[in-house]
Order: sequence, then C-alpha cells, then structure tokens
Amino acid sequence: MKRLWIALLLAGLLALPGCGQSSPGEEDSLRLLCSTYPVYLFTTALTQEMEGVEVTLLINSQTSCLHDYTLTVKDMRAIEAADVILLNGAGLEDFMADALSQSHAAVIDCSKNMELLPPLEHHDHEGHDHGEEYDPHYWMDPRRAAGMVKTIADGLAALDPAHKESYGQRWISIYDRMGGMAQDLDIAQLVLVDAAGSALPLEELCTTDKLITFHDGFQYFAQAFGLELLKAIEEEEGSTASAAEIKEIVALVKEYDIPAIFVEKNGSRATAEVIARETGCEIYELDMLMSGTGTGVQPYLDAMLSNLNTLLEAFS
Repeated sequence: MKRLWIALLLAGLLALPGCGQSSPGEEDSLRLLCSTYPVYLFTTALTQEMEGVEVTLLINSQTSCLHDYTLTVKDMRAIEAADVILLNGAGLEDFMADALSQSHAAVIDCSKNMELLPPLEHHDHEGHDHGEEYDPHYWMDPRRAAGMVKTIADGLAALDPAHKESYGQRWISIYDRMGGMAQDLDIAQLVLVDAAGSALPLEELCTTDKLITFHDGFQYFAQAFGLELLKAIEEEEGSTASAAEIKEIVALVKEYDIPAIFVEKNGSRATAEVIARETGCEIYELDMLMSGTGTGVQPYLDAMLSNLNTLLEAFS
C-alpha cells in the first residue's frame, strides 16, 4: 500500500495525545460553544481535561456547506446557555446573526487577523446567492489553521484568566506540531516511500497539479499544497451545473489530461458523474471536516493526510 510521508510532519506531529473533554456540569463552569467542527477540534485541544471548562459543538451535521442551515430549538438553547461562543467567522455563520444579537455570551471570531481570500467566482444554481465577501474555508490551510488555534488561545486566556498560563503552554505545544506541518509545505515536498524504503518525489510522480472540485471550499487547500485550482463548482444537493459549465469543465479535463476530479465528502456528485462519463476521468472525495466525532487536533491532521493521500492516488 502506498504511504504518504511529510518530513516535517513526522517530527512529532502525529504524536499528539488524545484530547478528552471533562464534563463538569457545575453551574460555575465556563461553557464554550463552538459553531463548527474545526473550531471545536482546536478548542478541545486547548482545553483538554481542564477543570471547570465545558466545550460543546453547535453544528455537527453531514452537510457540504452551511449557507442554508437553519438553527433548531436545541441550537437556540445552546446559544442561550453559552458563556463564550467561538465562531469560524468570515461570513460562515451569517445564519446565526439574529441569535447572536440576542445572546449575552462573549464571542471569539477565529478569522480575526486572518489573511482571507476573496470567494471564488461561480454561477448561482437554483437561486442560491451566497454573497460572501471572503472565502470562509480557511481552516483547509494548515498555516491558517495554526493561526486559528492562536486566536482561540488568546481569546480564552483573556476571558478565563485562571487558566491563562495553560492556554499559552498548550498553544505552544500545538503550534510546534501544526506549525511543523505548515512550514513551506507544498506538493514538491511530499514524497512517496516505496517498498524498498526509497523516497520518490511526489512531484515527479504526479501527472498534473491541476485541481477541479465540486465545492468551492478548497481554494485554501489548493494554495497551501501548491495546486492550481482550475475550476470549482458550488453545487447544492439536487442541483446540477449549467450546460455551459459542464462543457467548460470537459474542455479543461481534456486540455490538461486531468485523470481525476474531486467532490466534497458529503456533497453532490451529479455534475461530477456527468463529467466522468464524458471524459473517462475518475471521481475522488476530499474531506472538508464539516462533521466528525473526535476531539483535539488529531482528527484534523488525519483528515489533511487523508486528503493528500487521495491526491496521491488520483494523480500518481
């Protein structure tokens, strides 16, 4: 079986301990509510086994995007009960605006001081117009994900001075590992280790560095790993791209001899299957970490490595 290795990553990043959460339940507990799964992972990594701190995840559903998410009664109660609400920011939680305006909780916006990219230009399907100023999927870049952890740590240290030192220490420990993954990481540094233990540059094995995805959330991922995102279609479940878009993608696949196109793990495959039939290319899934069951940094690292292995399988 092929194994993907990242030299800097192996310096200890995968040796992170398990991140269990305490469930104090006392009235004086600091109740942290995380809007999305990536925010939850990084917050639990910083607060693992911290007495008097309770972390809850608001949205953990298998959906490829949150543009049309509607808060449930349970969600509203969680927002009302929270002492601190941690947001991904960059417009991802616009659906929470009314609920947040009624909340007395402190808010930590993980996109604060983040270098954000403009949204990808795509055609509207089925009347959906997201109208975002920035692309909010920045956690897909390990460099920016490490910045998220720092913002969370700083925010919690200010709001919870009793644990200020612990947040600082844990941030440094996490950054040493996540930062190792992030430093100068691109496709040229990935290597395939063969059965004899010889390291072969992935760049020499890949037939292309051109990426076509059927969700617009992979812009940061492509940038982080030195890939060129040729086209991204934001395709809602039950809708398909226009005939013009399908024609454009078919032409790109043929022009660059692209062997594979990529759908989001929980997203629609309708248009991708049309393209595959037209061109003979394969369809692979990439994980955007919109849902999960784990805690701490490890599930994030596992997902990034899984995505890279998927690219290796698709392009080599």
